[in-house]
Amino acid sequence: MPVRVYMEDTDAGGIVYYVNYLKFMERARSEWLRTLGLNQQTLLDAGTQLVVYRLACHYSKPARLDDSLIVSTTVESVGKCRMTFLQQVQRDEELLCAATVEIACLCADKMRPKAWPQALKALR
Repeated sequence: MPVRVYMEDTDAGGIVYYVNYLKFMERARSEWLRTLGLNQQTLLDAGTQLVVYRLACHYSKPARLDDSLIVSTTVESVGKCRMTFLQQVQRDEELLCAATVEIACLCADKMRPKAWPQALKALR
């Protein structure tokens, strides 16, 4: 997923503030869901909420104002109610940031684990 770095994404030093990489990754996961015909609102309406359960991130090099970035999202594993993604932020072919993100599927009203919706079960 392409991302452009805007002034609002940078800190006083002119580089992307670290938490904004996580925002870029969140957007990429949401767009990945759309490729499956789903979106966050549809899931919530059906009583399903996806939340970040665990995240490990490694920052290699900084992105700067007006950089054009690519955020890639790859499914690493799928369990009964958790899914692990490998996400990378790159500028051209240069890796800037990589994260392993574990998402949990919850019953929205009880905030308890639940099985994946049918559209996501096919990934298992």
